[in-house]
Amino acid sequence: MKKKARIAVTRKLPATVETQLGILFDSKFNLDDTPFSESQLIRAVNWADILVPTVTDKVNAKVINAASPNLKLIANFGVGVNHIDLEAAEAKGIQVSNTPDVLTEDTADLAMALIIMASRRLGEGERMVRAGNWTGWTPTQLMGNRVSGRNLGIIGMGRIGQALAKRARGFGMSIHYHNRKRLNLKIERELKAKHWESLDGMIANMEIISINTPLTPSTANILNAERLKRMQPSSVLINTSRGGLIDEEALVENLMKGQIGAAALDVFDGEPHVNPKLMHLENVVLLPHLGSATIEGRVAMGDKVILNAKRFIDGYPPPDKLILELP
Repeated sequence: MKKKARIAVTRKLPATVETQLGILFDSKFNLDDTPFSESQLIRAVNWADILVPTVTDKVNAKVINAASPNLKLIANFGVGVNHIDLEAAEAKGIQVSNTPDVLTEDTADLAMALIIMASRRLGEGERMVRAGNWTGWTPTQLMGNRVSGRNLGIIGMGRIGQALAKRARGFGMSIHYHNRKRLNLKIERELKAKHWESLDGMIANMEIISINTPLTPSTANILNAERLKRMQPSSVLINTSRGGLIDEEALVENLMKGQIGAAALDVFDGEPHVNPKLMHLENVVLLPHLGSATIEGRVAMGDKVILNAKRFIDGYPPPDKLILELP
């Protein structure tokens, strides 16, 4: 009987996914769902043929270089791979795959929800009621802004950016975008989206900014202090991608001074740590990285991991294998 491949899973996954992994592979699971330390990751890569990490794992060069020769695939549970040292993996002959295409709708739903929450001050209202501070309806209480007719600037017009644009159009918003590469004209016409070559120019003219680009060396801190100053005093900033895309200290300063109207954040730089200054701002919505947190989405992510692992063990390239882009 052929020996099953060893697979190490760093976080607790949906039960149906773990059951299938247990049938197909010699699997080690994280039963208490506590994030792995560096030493635990090193033990895992010393044992496994396939590692299944998540965004909470820092699969750095030290971890990768400590792996046994048997480790040949890192099948990431998630789309973003900024927590994996891709260059170190390639140098050691380890393939890396992710789970694209299954999180698009869920993340776009959340981004649209945050646009509405921040614009209509729903977080403030919910906190008021829970704290027992609501004394009844008044004509001027927690007045926000309607989203219909507002200019939405999308930074990063990939799958999620385009899915958000479709939703925002349904709410009567005007769609603008900045992207590394301009979309083809057919897609632009379908989305009724205006392309901005200048990110600075777009930011200065938008009432709502949503950042939907991956975190890479070239996009890190893309919304730096200088760009945040270009935002309008009543504008809203949405981030459902990665915390490292925004200079959080500069964001806090602008929010406190009223130079930015509001922000809604699902991700943070250095999460699960959240800048304490953000916690005390009423004009900020804070969520615990819920972008893909649907039952359907997480199971689909697991199915992608299983497919990539099975194909790899069968001697084929994983369908979602990442190709390292050299500068």
